[in-house]
Amino acid sequence: MTLEDIRSALLGNWMSIAPEVRPSAQKNPDGTLKPFYLRRDFTVLPGDRFELAVTNFVDPYGQVPLARIFIRGHMFWQGEHPIAPGAQKVDFIADEAYEVTPLQPGFADVLNQIAAQGYAKWESGQTQSIFGKSFAPVGLAAGKHFMEYDLVYLAHGLLFWGARNVDGRGFDTEQNRPTNLQIPLARK
Repeated sequence: MTLEDIRSALLGNWMSIAPEVRPSAQKNPDGTLKPFYLRRDFTVLPGDRFELAVTNFVDPYGQVPLARIFIRGHMFWQGEHPIAPGAQKVDFIADEAYEVTPLQPGFADVLNQIAAQGYAKWESGQTQSIFGKSFAPVGLAAGKHFMEYDLVYLAHGLLFWGARNVDGRGFDTEQNRPTNLQIPLARK
């Protein structure tokens, strides 16, 4: 497929097949990485725009939602990725929106302790924009857009992104761009 074919085939809605697990940057008392459970709902819009809603869960079966994160922005195509024929390097930049919704009272309480400055009181079920603001829980600095150096690969009607680094590093630099594929998204 050409790049234009890939861009056209991506248009529309994609979602997680099942709850996913990833390594987080947080560690357990024994030094092992804490698991991070989530579901993704991804929409590719015309003009290389995207929307991504990620729901984080307390449990591996996705029964107890903890928080919902919503970002909207642009995709920048950076060329072929060597993981598989047709894979592409893509930079995702949340340059239009970034919102957080705590879905458990306990998580809202945590946010009120670690991310209170510049925000209304965090409450379960209440969405707040963190766009353009500092937000320590995800490492955002004021005035900076969230960005990830990622990849996309279409195969067998599924959309693959890059697998998270096993040591918990984010995709915050070109050197940290993923080198493997993660669980795919299916058409919604």
